[in-house]
Amino acid sequence: MKTVKKALALTMAGCMMATAFAGCGGGESSSDAKKDSDSKVDTSNVKSIYFLNFKPEISEKYEAIAKEYKDKTGIEVKVKTAASGEYEKTLTSEIAKSDPPTIFQINGPVGYQNWSDYCADLKDTKLYDLLSDKSLAVTKDDGVYGIPYAVEGYGIIYNDEVMQKYFKTEGAKAKSTDEIKSFDTLKLVVEDMQSKKDKLGIEGVFGSTSLKTGDDWRWQTHLMNVPLYYEFNTGSESPITSCLNAKELAFKYSDNYKNLFDLYTNNSCTDKKLLGGKTVDESMAEFATGKCAMIQNGNWAWSQVSGVDGNVVKEENIKFLPLYMGVENEAKQCLCVGTENYFAINSQVDEATQQASIDFLEWLFTSDYGKKAVTDELGFIAPFTSFGEKEKPSDPLAKEVLSWMEKDGMESVVWTFAGIPSENWKNEFGASLLEYVQGQKDWSKVVDDAKSSWKTEREATAE
Repeated sequence: MKTVKKALALTMAGCMMATAFAGCGGGESSSDAKKDSDSKVDTSNVKSIYFLNFKPEISEKYEAIAKEYKDKTGIEVKVKTAASGEYEKTLTSEIAKSDPPTIFQINGPVGYQNWSDYCADLKDTKLYDLLSDKSLAVTKDDGVYGIPYAVEGYGIIYNDEVMQKYFKTEGAKAKSTDEIKSFDTLKLVVEDMQSKKDKLGIEGVFGSTSLKTGDDWRWQTHLMNVPLYYEFNTGSESPITSCLNAKELAFKYSDNYKNLFDLYTNNSCTDKKLLGGKTVDESMAEFATGKCAMIQNGNWAWSQVSGVDGNVVKEENIKFLPLYMGVENEAKQCLCVGTENYFAINSQVDEATQQASIDFLEWLFTSDYGKKAVTDELGFIAPFTSFGEKEKPSDPLAKEVLSWMEKDGMESVVWTFAGIPSENWKNEFGASLLEYVQGQKDWSKVVDDAKSSWKTEREATAE
């Protein structure tokens, strides 16, 4: 089935997300728990709900959640865990039974396409209301059918200690990073910093644009996400779905991609001719040891930076900027934020059981015990406003992601790269980027090859 192939492709495309939660609690009585969620449905006769987990390694943690919830509310949470790699198969089997899962997980818009007949509309739930960035939810028309429970984000990581030093230099192009809200300003600042690199104590503004095969994912996938998002964010459906269904790539924002890619390679601590041999680890070490001021990566990078021998980047100085490329209205652009972790409620069970299932999820992400477990045990970036400052992850880049997501009037750039036709397309694009920086291929040829490869790979995966 084409939908199954597409779902598999999307599942492989994300590759980076934590996929489970653990531990929860609170002090509610059974009757209170059944009233506190603003429930419009009487759930007093519901004795049990059923959650289908797809991560075997955290099955015991789910059991602990179930026990805690039953102790507090009297409602049993039946937990069944699918074998590794068998979630879709298990869900297909379980959902056809007389006692089907009431809570299950979908991997974004493609998962919704496959399970739309079983996904209840969650737009009127407290859980959706608490979502800090509602653009991340799986929607169709006016309905909300999947709610993310953990996210990650990436952008340009910078060392604020170096930036503050730059802002004090004569003729600085900005007085603070708050003034950097467009590619034009970013370019002015970066090029001025590069000219003052000796004064700033760096070898270049950016770390190595690692283009070694297997280490080029930050450019052929993550950086590519921005032009894909703007090309496919037409408003009629999720940009991921639009991208996934696109038989051809127009690459409308190829010049914008080139803007930022060139900025990276022209203002680097490494000569372009050496980029083909550079790895992600090497570039992160360059940032950690103070050879550069900026590097593109995600919130997961703090452990890489802090773990480097000779790290000079202080926890309070590691920050994020969005991937500005010169797109119209990019001042409203946030970080690239995404997930493949979405909760769905089975629309085929009775309304009371649906509500009881929703109550459980709302309890998990609003109770003191639940929030502490989600944050402290797993370090999740839970995208809900119910988490106070002291309840959020302690990781400095995780805090940055949440801070950007909570900015008023701003919009996260959804992980549209999940709709890329194949790994082969990514690999070919990465190889073209290397040829480009080495002067072996014109940019127009890079664009033409990317468009041609997209069409070929899409046709191949559709067979």
